[in-house]
Amino acid sequence: MSSVEREPLQQVVVTLDGPHEAVRTVCGELDQHLAQIGRSLGVRINRRGAELRVGGDDGSVHLAASILGQLHTLALARFPLHISDIDQACRLVQRDPTVDIVDLFQDTVFVPGRKRNIFPRTPMQRAYIQAIRDHDLVFGVGPAGTGKTYLAMAMAVGALQRDEVARIVLCRPAVEAGEKLGFLPGDMAEKINPYLRPLYDALHDMVGYDKAARLIQRGVIEVAPLAFMRGRTLNEAFVILDEAQNTSSEQMKMFLTRLGQETQAVVTGDVTQIDLPPGQISGLVEASRLLRHIEGIAEVRFSKADVVRHRLVAEIIDAYERKTRAERAAHGLDEPEPQPETQSEPAQQPDPGQEVEGDLEA
Repeated sequence: MSSVEREPLQQVVVTLDGPHEAVRTVCGELDQHLAQIGRSLGVRINRRGAELRVGGDDGSVHLAASILGQLHTLALARFPLHISDIDQACRLVQRDPTVDIVDLFQDTVFVPGRKRNIFPRTPMQRAYIQAIRDHDLVFGVGPAGTGKTYLAMAMAVGALQRDEVARIVLCRPAVEAGEKLGFLPGDMAEKINPYLRPLYDALHDMVGYDKAARLIQRGVIEVAPLAFMRGRTLNEAFVILDEAQNTSSEQMKMFLTRLGQETQAVVTGDVTQIDLPPGQISGLVEASRLLRHIEGIAEVRFSKADVVRHRLVAEIIDAYERKTRAERAAHGLDEPEPQPETQSEPAQQPDPGQEVEGDLEA
């Protein structure tokens, strides 16, 4: 275990006990992990063997010491740490100094054959994963970059590898995002491929290009536009509907009534990026209002605090949210309720994955 010794002049000494391999995992190649912590928290970290001297503002120093101690615990458990994990750990501790990084990162989604672990990077992502484990139908709603589709895909592939389902069905509505592409060349598969590319990207990252191609050829994994779901019954399947904010009310009803025996479904979408014609209600918004209190259905809402892409993505989302609020205020409209940054428990089922306060804004 690591020991922390406080010294005067806003300096903390962190000693990393244990094998050298664990120390190297915490510090990174050429101490790049220490450099990342220093940049993120505005502290100076000087290393002498297994002894780390952290200097800077009092609050930042002790945040850095907390991160180093928790990273050391992960390293002793042989948890592989990458520079992106260090950056995310700093973000988490800056938002909530009491967060348990060890407990969060060790809640691994097991995908056989994958080199890197897949694990929740925010408490809300963890609630999302737990909701998928505990419910037959889960709505994951939030801005881009929060891992909605990626984590759902990881859970689907894991379930397939464990023989919990017989196939994976991936679909999304074929709606253009603000620009008209006209007639696309090629056969039907080639025409719909651009709309389904994000699903293919996540799938290839999970199982590799060659294996994904074989599974698709055998029909074990099916990637199709939402329109192809009409008239079908999906049994023993893990079904993911992506970009669900662009479904119509009729399409959403059609999709949800396709679910058969031993089938699990995840519906993901971002209600701030609706590309439907003006005046047409989003099927995702309507379904959230109608179905949230039904037992067996969970809803998890993400916020910009859950963005795990580049740091700028969260700031970009924040800037557009400020613009929207200013425009609504200028037109005398009510301020939209901000999305919660933490998960609140529903009144009926005290489940960490079910979020039910307030209607989604169209």
